Amino acid sequence: MTIQGIDHVEWYVNDLDGSAAALGHDWGFRITSQPVRPGWPGPEPGARGRSLLLRQGQVALLLTAGLDPDHPAAQYVRRHGDGVATIAFRTDDVHEAFRTAVAAGAEPLAAPAFADHGGGRVRTATVAGFGDVTHLLVQSDYDAQAPPEGGEDGDMLETIDHVAVCVPAGRLDATVAFYHGAFGLTQVFDERVEANGQAMLSKVVQDQARSVTFTLIEPDSTLGPGQIDQFLDAHGGAGVQHLAFGTADIAHAVRTIAARGVEFLAAPPGYYQTLETRLGALAIPVSELEALNVLADRDRWGDLFQIFTRSTHERHTFFMELIERQGALTFGSANIRALYEALGKEQASATLPS
Repeated sequence: MTIQGIDHVEWYVNDLDGSAAALGHDWGFRITSQPVRPGWPGPEPGARGRSLLLRQGQVALLLTAGLDPDHPAAQYVRRHGDGVATIAFRTDDVHEAFRTAVAAGAEPLAAPAFADHGGGRVRTATVAGFGDVTHLLVQSDYDAQAPPEGGEDGDMLETIDHVAVCVPAGRLDATVAFYHGAFGLTQVFDERVEANGQAMLSKVVQDQARSVTFTLIEPDSTLGPGQIDQFLDAHGGAGVQHLAFGTADIAHAVRTIAARGVEFLAAPPGYYQTLETRLGALAIPVSELEALNVLADRDRWGDLFQIFTRSTHERHTFFMELIERQGALTFGSANIRALYEALGKEQASATLPS
């Protein structure tokens, strides 16, 4: 069974028009009434829910709100607040993908079905993932192997670089094993980060083409509770902590998005004083990185630049990341502590709903 990339990500939201407007104004997403590619299943019809499809580069976001309190989106928002509810995978064989996932332990939610769409046929099936997040499997009579076409001039975001997922303590290894068995993702990275008397464990799973990447995180229960525990408590279990959007020019993207009112987390004190000594000369001058609060790292393949938004979620759970890869294939290991400390400070000062 072959997973061929992320087809789209569906967010369940309370305020559909407001969420779409914010993503358009702040991040440059465009609302489109057309499928992201021929054969894509498109927004849910019917009066119980309403959806809008947003697009930028190869990123497709489907926003859905429930108009009926029993709609799945309305139920999800009551449990978790706004959040990622579905991560859809393209596949070349939906029957085999569904069979493999179920055999690996995925709960079957919708068996493979066919529908006519856009002059062709689309095949879909649905299985459970982690927490309340599901995976829609999409096979199209059209060129299902091809990702959506490249974006328009002026697009800042190109891809979904990775999805960061928080799981309860003790569930990390089982989740890694599940994604390997169900979808063929392989572990490529692991890290333990300790700071201020708390710690987290992280493992990255990825497909061979690097088109689907999950960063899976659990709290280290041998130390005191930290910000991963706070996410799990506030979110109500396992869920998507952040989406990382790949960009070809992070400096331009940060300037543009910050000018539109988005706030980013600040780097720890003293971070930039030793950066060039530690990494050597970088493609983006350290003075510019410091002015923008962009973090940097280097592996044997190249450089990586990343920055994280300040969460505006009502539960202070979900946030977003910008990442530029200049050859780098890893995940900013040297910056994980910086993010962990920054999130800890943010959540320590936040007032969470009871």
